[in-house]
Amino acid sequence: MRRQSSWAPHLADGTTSPAERLAEALSNDILSGQLQVNERLPAHRDLAWRLSIGIGSVTRAYAILERRGLVRSVHGRGTFVAVGHENATTRFDLATNMPPPMFSNKALAGTLTRLAKQVDPDLFNIYPPVAGHLEHRRIMAHWLEGLGIDTRAEQLLLTSGAQQALNVAITVIRRHVHYAVVEEQTYPGMLGAIHQNQLPVHAARMDEEGLLPSALEDILQRNKHQRAVIYLTPTMHNPTTATMELQRRRDIVALCKKFDALIIEDGVYLSERDPSRPSLMELAPERTFHVSSLSKILSPGLRIGALIPPADYLEACHPVLLASSLMIAPLSYAMMAQWMENGTAESVRHSLLHEAIRRQKLVLTELPQAVTPRHHAFHVWMPVSATLAPHVIQQAHALGISLPPATAFQATSAPAATGIRLALGNISFRALPEALRRIRSACMHAEEIVSRDTIPIY
Repeated sequence: MRRQSSWAPHLADGTTSPAERLAEALSNDILSGQLQVNERLPAHRDLAWRLSIGIGSVTRAYAILERRGLVRSVHGRGTFVAVGHENATTRFDLATNMPPPMFSNKALAGTLTRLAKQVDPDLFNIYPPVAGHLEHRRIMAHWLEGLGIDTRAEQLLLTSGAQQALNVAITVIRRHVHYAVVEEQTYPGMLGAIHQNQLPVHAARMDEEGLLPSALEDILQRNKHQRAVIYLTPTMHNPTTATMELQRRRDIVALCKKFDALIIEDGVYLSERDPSRPSLMELAPERTFHVSSLSKILSPGLRIGALIPPADYLEACHPVLLASSLMIAPLSYAMMAQWMENGTAESVRHSLLHEAIRRQKLVLTELPQAVTPRHHAFHVWMPVSATLAPHVIQQAHALGISLPPATAFQATSAPAATGIRLALGNISFRALPEALRRIRSACMHAEEIVSRDTIPIY
């Protein structure tokens, strides 16, 4: 007699098709360890009846999971879980900001097998065009369109990750500006690129939506005889998770137009189309360099980014990109194309979005002092005073938690708002509650230390 599946059938929340919601629900339960390796999944007809959906939807859901290597079908026997959940370890890395793995060994092996049969040898035997093969640029442009970034393939340059795109943008811009404006808490990689280009940096104050227009206007007005470049992350800011609403975006763009400032828009955390929050590139295409990447919303290992410069700066980007000598590996090109064309990338993107929501909710339950994000990715911001932050980090390290230094993101020596970024994607969901409990304990111990050290002695 066949053993029946132990899985309690349900669909993930959302407005996507029943097949995608079923695949999402099963994916979450497999990756979190609720379904064990080799466990049987319900039969197609029985599952369709219990969920009141069509048998075809079940078939499509199982096919999605099989492409990702999460399940395997055995002719005449059924469908089984193909991967085991990652065991929690004693030390937890909450410093490295990356999404959790969504591609199993089986999925990667299947992809490589298919590529071996159909890949174009010229992809490996000749140098690619500086900006990438036009067909790959078309595939990336189509992908970005689904995220709300509308561009033509000819206007897009493929790069080896977002960092290279940022480096190219700031190198090209350097000839046209005198200084840079960044948020007072900002991405360290961009700070390094700005300093490397010997641009003076002005740090602008922030609030819960990110860069304050009044702070930006003050800086631009004080330096009105010099041209500026503004670097900012309007959606899911790193590290604070701030997301700008429409009016804030319009206000920032209006100031940049008034003072003829250029913009570098970091869009690496865009994971879905949101018409209520248009990109700055859409609002000011003539002055915005938009940077995107697959690392934060699909897979860090692909190392494929995109730079969309204003039309007047496109040609200037080509020699800078060539001089950077960081060509995308041909295998990454081919894998990106296959996953985007067969639907695997879209399935993973949806899964990661739901997983980010699930992890953020858990953080807010365990650490209510954390900021509630307006967008979804795999990091959260925990406001902590500048005095307390180093002690929290030290106590966390003693408890087996790795956190970034308190000063890692500071563009100024004394930012108005300080805190600690918690990266959620580098450990399993099952291990996350324990990691968060240790963070809570580290906060309590740090507060005791600071209170004891600051009690006045009479």
